[in-house]
Amino acid sequence: MNNIGEGLTFYVVFLFSTTLHEAAHAWAAKLGGDLTAYHGGQVSLDPLPHIRREPFGMVILPLLTALTMGFPIGFASAPYDPEWAQRYPKRSAWMALAGPGANLLLVLLSGLAIRIGDFAGIFYPPNTIHFGHIVGSEGGAVSAVAFFLGTMFSMNLLLAAFNLLPFPPMDGSAAIPLLVGEEKGRVWQRLIWRTPALNFVGYFLAWQVFGYIFSPLFNGSLALLYPGVSYGS
Repeated sequence: MNNIGEGLTFYVVFLFSTTLHEAAHAWAAKLGGDLTAYHGGQVSLDPLPHIRREPFGMVILPLLTALTMGFPIGFASAPYDPEWAQRYPKRSAWMALAGPGANLLLVLLSGLAIRIGDFAGIFYPPNTIHFGHIVGSEGGAVSAVAFFLGTMFSMNLLLAAFNLLPFPPMDGSAAIPLLVGEEKGRVWQRLIWRTPALNFVGYFLAWQVFGYIFSPLFNGSLALLYPGVSYGS
């Protein structure tokens, strides 16, 4: 597969995965009583409502980086009512976890498809792995399917892991009220909402530590995907 083809595949997977992530946030908020994202049309797997909210983060930036760097970098968001989050911090926490939960569901489904292909003799564990390139095949049209599934598995594992980091504005930070209780959760949410500078600190910390976290997580997930096969140190 050529670099442009790989970049476009990465972008398609990014767009679908991000749409599902944000739709899951919106759906969980609706269940919890906040209709903000629902009224914005974001309880939907149609990417257009999500693109209209973040056209730069969902189209321009990820397409540009996918075609020039070989990997999409982007962002998206689902609106919510901060007063609702203050009244129901635990509901808000579950809303936050719904996004990475959707990504983990895609990891499981793509992993199941890879295992079925491996059992059927269509796929096999490659000798070496790279992000997205985790499924071996004999070539032809099957290789495109193998790369798509490998990209779906890899990217959604990355999206879930990154968003679960406990630094604002990641989803893992918004889930902290489940651990500390409602009153302390309200204090934490109020602190994040009133101190936007914490987001910059959170992004900095996330980029500093994520490489140390994701590499063993990625290799461990491949050990589960291919029992008896070892990758990495």
